[in-house]
Amino acid sequence: MQNNLCNIAVLISGNGSNLQSIINHTQSGHINANIVCVISNSADSYGLARAIQADIPTQVVDHTHYASREEFEKELVKTLKIYKSELVILAGFMRVLSDFFINEYQGSILNIHPSLIPEFPGLHTHQRALKTGETEHGCSVHFVTVNLDQGPVIIQAKVPVHDSDDPKTLAERVLEKEHIIYPLAIKWFCQKKLSCKNETVLFNDKSLDKPIMLTAAHESELQ
Repeated sequence: MQNNLCNIAVLISGNGSNLQSIINHTQSGHINANIVCVISNSADSYGLARAIQADIPTQVVDHTHYASREEFEKELVKTLKIYKSELVILAGFMRVLSDFFINEYQGSILNIHPSLIPEFPGLHTHQRALKTGETEHGCSVHFVTVNLDQGPVIIQAKVPVHDSDDPKTLAERVLEKEHIIYPLAIKWFCQKKLSCKNETVLFNDKSLDKPIMLTAAHESELQ
């Protein structure tokens, strides 16, 4: 194992399709990282099977086994420190993290959200986009801060909304873009091109005035 690989940990709760994309790009060498562990708050997460198949260590930290969120998060932090995690990736992790956890990994937690932030924070983004008659929808990768789904955005990808769409078809189109922009953001972080200071995204040491919008040139970085 190369010494310059960034140690990343992925937190999941469910199927783990974004996890699989990250695994694929890491194994292909597109991301200069070592996935040191995959942690789920549910033993039933299919993402755990994906990690095991890729020979990645897995841990279950079940939130229902702890009396408080603080105790649960202390166990999460303990586990992450055992694996010497440098970057924490939230990939369908369905627990709201407290200030304690976020401050512990300030500037080193990434999340992907299925909307064009600041539009549609929270859940059911695809249904809400259809209900309000949006013509474009998409996804965003952002640094995690104490404000839910409002951390500084790194990169976004847009998809058209078709008249024939329902939440499922729209979600599938957005997910294809998620599988591109999340590995890209991770790649940039591991290359030390990307950081966050004072809730401002720095890319190549310059402040981003607005999120990067996915282009074909960006996609080529993963080929």
